[in-house]
Amino acid sequence: MASLKVPASVPPPYEDAEQLHKAFEGWGTNEGLIISILAHRNAAQRNLIRQVYAEAYGKDLLKDLDKELSSDFERTVLLWTLDPAERDAYLANEATKRFTSSNWVLMEIACTRSSHDLFKVRQAYHARYKKSLEEDVAYHTTGDFRKLLVPLVSTFRYEGEEVNTMLAKSEAKILHEKISDKAYSDDEIIRILTTRSKAQLNATLNNYNNAFGNAINKNLKEDSDNDFLKLLRATIKCLTYPEKYFEKLLRLSIKKLGTDEWALTRVVTTRAEVDMERIKEEYHRRNSVTLDRDIAGDTSGDYERMLLALIGHGDA
Repeated sequence: MASLKVPASVPPPYEDAEQLHKAFEGWGTNEGLIISILAHRNAAQRNLIRQVYAEAYGKDLLKDLDKELSSDFERTVLLWTLDPAERDAYLANEATKRFTSSNWVLMEIACTRSSHDLFKVRQAYHARYKKSLEEDVAYHTTGDFRKLLVPLVSTFRYEGEEVNTMLAKSEAKILHEKISDKAYSDDEIIRILTTRSKAQLNATLNNYNNAFGNAINKNLKEDSDNDFLKLLRATIKCLTYPEKYFEKLLRLSIKKLGTDEWALTRVVTTRAEVDMERIKEEYHRRNSVTLDRDIAGDTSGDYERMLLALIGHGDA
């Protein structure tokens, strides 16, 4: 259940568009009004507001927001206002660029979106950048990273709960053999992680744990300085317990020396409508403090207010 609180009686999109237009007029921008509208509308409503705004004023709402806002608050509002597939396409494209490249962001998008959502991301990428996500990922990665990431972003997994228990046992054995041999990028490991449904993977990893007395990620930690292994462990976590992955990402982005605003913004804007409640519960369990309290203690101003509104805390 998403944590985003949409008011019980949402005004029609033309009213929201009119209010946003007013927020840009005169001396100074009315940031509070922008937060009170956009932070409390779901993806479908935000899309309608953008359409109505363009029809009414002949302008792109995103361009007006870009012109009127600044810094981390601007980035949060712009990312949030994008359609989820457009947003992921943009984040994936940034993750292939020289100065913002991140194998982790590509893995995160590939592993925590549903098959249908990931397909829509590939379509949005194709429409926006006139090339495929797969070709960009292949071009901007090398070696074992390419071997893992290209099939991850290309996959269309079965989404159901059906599980083959015999297959789970046999593939747990294969994974254990390859990891024992330190063949971490073996074709079989890549095949299992990039093609099996999440339900099937969970069954396989439970079998691994029961049969060999250790969780798979514990066995993958033995070579802790290996960057590919770190990505492999994160891949497994994203596919099986995404709330644990995102909790850790938020904790590191807030608690390390100097806030990592980019990671904080990315997680909040991409998970607010998906699994933020579970992430918040995991955060509280792991840190004995609420996520909204840590965000409030580490950010300020409109940026803080927007983030808190998105994670479902407060009215604006």
